[in-house]
Amino acid sequence: MKLTGKQKRFLRSKAHHLNPIFQIGKNGLNKEVIVQINEALEKRELIKVGLLQNTDEIAEDVAAVLEQEIGCDAVQVIGRVIVLFKKSNQEKYQRISNEIPRAK
Repeated sequence: MKLTGKQKRFLRSKAHHLNPIFQIGKNGLNKEVIVQINEALEKRELIKVGLLQNTDEIAEDVAAVLEQEIGCDAVQVIGRVIVLFKKSNQEKYQRISNEIPRAK
């Protein structure tokens, strides 16, 4: 699902108060981290991922890899923080995706 500008703005406002729940450090982005991020997205739909100072990863590259591997949307990249969204497959977790303004 490709997000519109309006939908991204809505998600950014929702993510504003969130703290990053994943930190990518010197081990970089590995399979375990990708699996954990995917599981967190399934339950929360909207999360922040932070890149620590000791990583060689670049936020935009990490966002692109996650979009490709997980099928999520990188809503925003600010400095070393990435905001990710993915609609949950389980209805009970679809709180945020049900609030997103519909694409016209």
